[in-house]
Amino acid sequence: MGLTISTTHKVAATSLELPVFGFGSAHIGELYAKVDEADSRATLETAWELGVRFYDTAPWYGRGLSEHRVGGFLRTKPRNDFRLTTKVGRTLHRPDDPRAFDRLPWTGGLNFEVNFDYGYDGVMRSYEQALQRLAIDTVDALVIHDLDELFHQPEDLARYQRQLTDGGVRALQELKASGDIQAYGMGINTGEALQNIATLIDLDFVLVAMPYTLADQASLHTGMATCLERNVSVIIGAPFASGILVTGSGGGAKYAYDAAPDDIQATVRGLEEVCRAHNVALPAAALQFVLAHPAVVSTIPGAMHASEIRQNVKSLGAAIPATLWSDLRSRGLIDPDAPVPAGEGG
Repeated sequence: MGLTISTTHKVAATSLELPVFGFGSAHIGELYAKVDEADSRATLETAWELGVRFYDTAPWYGRGLSEHRVGGFLRTKPRNDFRLTTKVGRTLHRPDDPRAFDRLPWTGGLNFEVNFDYGYDGVMRSYEQALQRLAIDTVDALVIHDLDELFHQPEDLARYQRQLTDGGVRALQELKASGDIQAYGMGINTGEALQNIATLIDLDFVLVAMPYTLADQASLHTGMATCLERNVSVIIGAPFASGILVTGSGGGAKYAYDAAPDDIQATVRGLEEVCRAHNVALPAAALQFVLAHPAVVSTIPGAMHASEIRQNVKSLGAAIPATLWSDLRSRGLIDPDAPVPAGEGG
C-alpha cells in the first residue's frame, strides 16, 4: 500500500507531522497484566530499533507508570528525532491510604488517585505533572482524555464539558500559541462521542480508540465523515479493537477492553475465514485497513513485549491482495463505502 514506518502525514492545518505508525503505551501501564521493567524497556528499545518515532502516553495509563516508562526511555534519545503526545483532563494525587488503595482497572500501575479536571487550571496542572513524570520538557501535542459517557455520569459529563469550553480549551490554545505544543486533540471512545462531543470545540485531531476498525465502521458516514468535512485529522488508537483483531475469535478474546460479545465474535470469524483464504494475517488486514481512510494520519497499536512490536511492524508492510478487500465487501464484512488499501494487483 506504499506506506512504511517512516512515512509521515501532516496533522490538519498545524505544523505537526506524525509517522503513520506509532507506539501506544497503555499496555506498559499494565492494563491486562503486569510488565516487569526489563520487558518494558526491551519493548521500547525494540520499537526504537525498528524505526518507531511516535510515542503516545497518558497520566491515566497505569496511574502514571506509562509516562514514567516512556519518558525514562525517550529522554536518552535526541529530542528532535521523535514525536511525543500525552493527555490532559486528569491530575494524579496521593491516596488517603496508599496501603489499601485499589488500582483497578489496572492490573498493576502505581498508587495514585485520579481527579478529573477539564478546566483551565486542571489542564495546565495535568500538563505540568506530565512533563515531570516524563522527565522531558516538551510534548508535541496534548489530547483531551476520556470526556465521554463511558467514564462519566450524565450530570458529571455536562459539568466537565462546561469546564472544557469555559476554560480548558483556552489553556490548550495558549500552549499552542506559545509553541509549547504544536497541536491538540481529543481522545474518543465511542461513535456518539466522535459525532457529538468532539464537535464542542475546534480540534486539530481526534484520537479514536474504538469507533473505526476492521470489525466496525458504523462511524464511517457520521463521525469520520465529520472529521473530513472539518479538516480534523484522525489517529487510530486501537486498530486491533483492543485485542480480538490480533488474537482472533474465541474464548478470552477482548473487544472494547472487555470480553468480546457474540456479534463481534461472529464478525471476526468471518474476517478470519476471508483472511485465511487469501493467506493474509488478520492483524495485517486490521492495521492496513484503518490507514486507508483519508482522515487517518497515524495508528498507534499497543504492545507489552518486544515480539508484539516486531509483529506489528511486520503487519504494516505485509502484502495484501486487492481481492481480499473485495471479498470482505461482497460478504458484507466491511462497509461497502469504506476506503481500503489498493492492495497487490489492485
